Amino acid sequence: MKKTILPFFLFMCLLGTGFLSFKPKDKRPNILILFSDDHALQAISAYGSPYIKTPNIDRLAKEGALYQNMFCTNSLCAPSRATLLTGKYSHKNGHKDNLTKFNAGQDMYPKYLQSAGYQTGWIGKWHLEATPQYFDYWSLLPGQGAYYNPDFIEMSGKTVRREGYTTDVITDKALKWLSNDRDDSKPFCLVIGHKCPHRNWLPDTGDLRAFDNVKFQLPKTFYDTYEGRIAAKRQDMTVTKTMRLKEDLKVDAGNDAFVKRMNPAQQKAWLAYYDQVTADFKKQNLSGRALDEWKYQRYMQDYLGTLLSLDRNVGRVLDYLDKTGLAENTIVIYSSDQGFYLGEHGWFDKRFMYEESHHMPMLIRYPKRIKPGTLDRAIHNNTDFAPTILQEAGVAIPKDMQGQSFFSKTPRKSTYYHYYEYPAEHSVQTHFGIRTERFKLIRFYNDGEYWELYDLKTDPDELRNQYGNPAYKAIQKQLLSDLKKVILQYEDTEAGEILKKEGI
Repeated sequence: MKKTILPFFLFMCLLGTGFLSFKPKDKRPNILILFSDDHALQAISAYGSPYIKTPNIDRLAKEGALYQNMFCTNSLCAPSRATLLTGKYSHKNGHKDNLTKFNAGQDMYPKYLQSAGYQTGWIGKWHLEATPQYFDYWSLLPGQGAYYNPDFIEMSGKTVRREGYTTDVITDKALKWLSNDRDDSKPFCLVIGHKCPHRNWLPDTGDLRAFDNVKFQLPKTFYDTYEGRIAAKRQDMTVTKTMRLKEDLKVDAGNDAFVKRMNPAQQKAWLAYYDQVTADFKKQNLSGRALDEWKYQRYMQDYLGTLLSLDRNVGRVLDYLDKTGLAENTIVIYSSDQGFYLGEHGWFDKRFMYEESHHMPMLIRYPKRIKPGTLDRAIHNNTDFAPTILQEAGVAIPKDMQGQSFFSKTPRKSTYYHYYEYPAEHSVQTHFGIRTERFKLIRFYNDGEYWELYDLKTDPDELRNQYGNPAYKAIQKQLLSDLKKVILQYEDTEAGEILKKEGI
């Protein structure tokens, strides 16, 4: 008996002094967010894309859930990221456009996760013009970043150039951190921020010819005349007029900066392809609609070409999680900062509250909570990321966050939107509005004051403005009342003042 007491006493002493330590495995889920830039729903095959197959992104839908009604609250790169981090609308987190500097010291989900023992990270595109806080590790593209041989701002303050294609390099860095550099005694929350498919759409050299033999069908609204829609007519983001032959479509672009930063092998492959594109274009001597439609085809080939690399690299991350056994206890979210136009209404870019840019893709795999093949039709928006992350990590959701969990039992009846960047690039007028399951009400202001109302059931392309139509009188009255309520709820004083002046 005495022989067993002494070793046990010694063992307990050693444990108390820290010479021996046994940490129980943390059962809280890891959280991995794959966040791209300008990824249109209509360029994801899980959403029924007629243009491209994205088998790895689709895996998340097959093994988890596809969210059919996920919306952004301000369709612009930096404001969307600010909302992701804070769980607040732009007027509350202070980041309304791409021109202002983000307050990275305000309360946001990584701060609460760190306090709760999570290890936090952000790798890739950040685009918030502020030094990250509340992240244990970060490595960021400066500004928009480069597609080839990208620079990264490291935590040391140094900027380091990495050889390769940006989507591959970002994924390499993320997998290195996951496999070698994190503290595996802690759960992690990592954002992998991809540059693609942001303008000016430079595919990897191996993907340059992927769509050469494809003839993309023009969207039925490509030659929209914008009848009854003043802001839609004023914009400057058409494929036909705004898209640049050299910078966007790479005609005679051999001396551009993005080519000069390539290594010799990359340049050789790039020039061999685009010199031929340029020669063929000049030989055709196109004009009118023939030129318009040539531009559309080239745009689609390059935009979709960048997505091939993105999808492959999503697959690399999912394979890593599967092979290491992390998949079972890791929430994987794929999303983008907003949607994008692929020729609908004749446009590229985003910004409007119209469907193609208002919608965001979102797919989530979480085996412990989501059944494979789930289709979620509830209304969500990007204020919901932060509350969801905190809830699933077992952290109380702060009262000043304006979103709710994706898993809330009281789904929204509508979503609110407010866009601010005007006058600016693409000339999309400031506006705010509300979208329900069937209807959308938009108020444009700052350069004329006018309303638009759409019935998405009978007019999914949003071509017929029904505001003031007697047939929609009751619906219009209800939407105005609902809009006023959400403006008060979210404390958007600027929008509230506009309604007040109209007596609403």
